[in-house]
Amino acid sequence: MKPMRRRTHGRLVRRAVLTLAGTLAVTGALHAQQPQAGKAPALPADLVATKAALDKYQDPIVAVRDGYFSTVGCIDYPKGGMGMGQMPYKPGGMGVHFLNPALIGPKLDPLKPQVLIYEPVGGRLQLVAAEWFVPTAVSKEAPMIFGTKLDGPMEGHAPLLPPELHHWDLHVWLWKDNPNGLMHPTNSTVACPDGPYTFHESATKMVHEH
Repeated sequence: MKPMRRRTHGRLVRRAVLTLAGTLAVTGALHAQQPQAGKAPALPADLVATKAALDKYQDPIVAVRDGYFSTVGCIDYPKGGMGMGQMPYKPGGMGVHFLNPALIGPKLDPLKPQVLIYEPVGGRLQLVAAEWFVPTAVSKEAPMIFGTKLDGPMEGHAPLLPPELHHWDLHVWLWKDNPNGLMHPTNSTVACPDGPYTFHESATKMVHEH
């Protein structure tokens, strides 16, 4: 190779390397600016299998196509529930619920929760939990799944559900660690942004079915 060509070739290589380095730096900065998902909890084997089967719903559009429909609002309980007749929630959020009415019935399937729960983070919805939900009209006794009885009975979570919708439910925080407990209804690390579709609520009332 002639000297002039070697110098030209060297300049082109250096320019390509600098361009690539700049591209990688920008990509890294953009990645750092993106909201990161919360720490995932350690799960027993049965819940690992459930989580794996439901991972596809990290894309909420996939959930909608499978029959899960958003209740739009983000619900939290800043004061928890310690009052007379209230569910004993610890302070925290529940997030945005996507409900699949076709899955409601007396038998519970570990791979088919009736509700998926998302947390709004940086303009996106991040999947954080699944919920098994049974109206008391379907079962007068507390159903059980994962060796745990569903919480309740309780009123519907107003304002997104009518209070008359008495039900049992069990929240399982498969995708985000919950300091309140893996199966506690509220998660102290879930935040609902202030806005017209965020509802800071008092804890749901318990009911007594006959």
